[in-house]
Amino acid sequence: MESLLHRYRNISVLFVAILAQIAFIAYQVRQDNDVPLLRIWAVSAVTPVATAIENLRSGAFGVVGDFFTAHGSRDESRTLRRQMGELRLRNKLLENELATAQKAGELAGFRAQTRSTLIGARVIGTTTGMGTRSVLIDRGTFSGVRRGMAVVTPDGIVGKVLEVYPSASQVLSVTDAGFAAAVESQKNHTRGVMKGMGSSSAKVDYVPSGQKVEKGEVFYTSGEDRVFPRGMPAGRVTSVEEGTTFQNIYIDPVGADAAPEEVFVIVDPVHQEIPAVVATDTPVFLAPDAKGASGDISQTPTNATQADQLVDQYRKIGAAQGHVIGVGAPGSLPPNFNLKVPGVNAPALPEGASGGAGGRGVFGGSGLARGGSGFARGGSGFARGGSGFGRVAPRPAGASGSQAANVGAVQR
Repeated sequence: MESLLHRYRNISVLFVAILAQIAFIAYQVRQDNDVPLLRIWAVSAVTPVATAIENLRSGAFGVVGDFFTAHGSRDESRTLRRQMGELRLRNKLLENELATAQKAGELAGFRAQTRSTLIGARVIGTTTGMGTRSVLIDRGTFSGVRRGMAVVTPDGIVGKVLEVYPSASQVLSVTDAGFAAAVESQKNHTRGVMKGMGSSSAKVDYVPSGQKVEKGEVFYTSGEDRVFPRGMPAGRVTSVEEGTTFQNIYIDPVGADAAPEEVFVIVDPVHQEIPAVVATDTPVFLAPDAKGASGDISQTPTNATQADQLVDQYRKIGAAQGHVIGVGAPGSLPPNFNLKVPGVNAPALPEGASGGAGGRGVFGGSGLARGGSGFARGGSGFARGGSGFGRVAPRPAGASGSQAANVGAVQR
């Protein structure tokens, strides 16, 4: 058998290949696929190799591309960081210039508003190691600075000159324990002595118990120490404690809080007024009554209210009818407040015109004997009352003209 297969091996291989091809064709027909199996086998065999090659290529090129991209990104990021740093530095310089300009404007305004003679100086250092809380300024005897002169800023007092050198001076701070200045409160004008405590706060001594000092009130220099002129801000009250004899008043110095760089030395002090406290209950202004069509102005004082003006008007109308408000027997008739009285609730009569003529126009007949100031007798009564009174009852016997007018007004 083996020899037979060996002899016919080529035919056997061909026969097996034909059978396999027939079987594959039958399988392909059964699967209803138009793609030849050979192509499927070829694609299936080549796909893994192609995938590996593509992965290798993309990986290599991706690494190289990422390297150059990262290198460019690092350069761009470095450039952006450098530009951002330059912009921040420029912004900081502009802010410093703006702050310097604003500070210079404040100092110039303070110098213009202060009547005292001032010398500008710059703080060049502190001298806390000398046993005192003080600062050094760049002005000395060459600039006219003398020992004991006051040193201030627009915010408030800083201290006084302790020692003077040719080109510098030592200024004792308001917070030093050896500092003292006469002060006065702004609101209640309570006087005392401001003393440093060796810390960031100060104290006002010698204020008797019972004198009113409020928390948040500002103390100003009173000028009694002959160092600081009157009217310089000293400090704001932080707490008030009642004592046996004197109050314990603690204040926050307003001139030492800002750590000033520029100060003023007062060479020739001139006192000024302490600013007044703005009242919170300011009265409301009421304008006077406007002029009417005829140009008349109410004779009531301009500071009276509308209710006062109305009462005054009723009083004048009653007086024109011979009636005094608040005086009269029980049951007496009230005045006619609708009556038009010239100069009160009606235009004033022109000069030279008589009151009788005006009265006849309203009441008719000879009801008015006197002109302007009052009414006399109303004749025999009102027959017809002008344009709006209609008919009224005759005047009772012995009744005056004003009473007749009252009766007419009631019956109307």
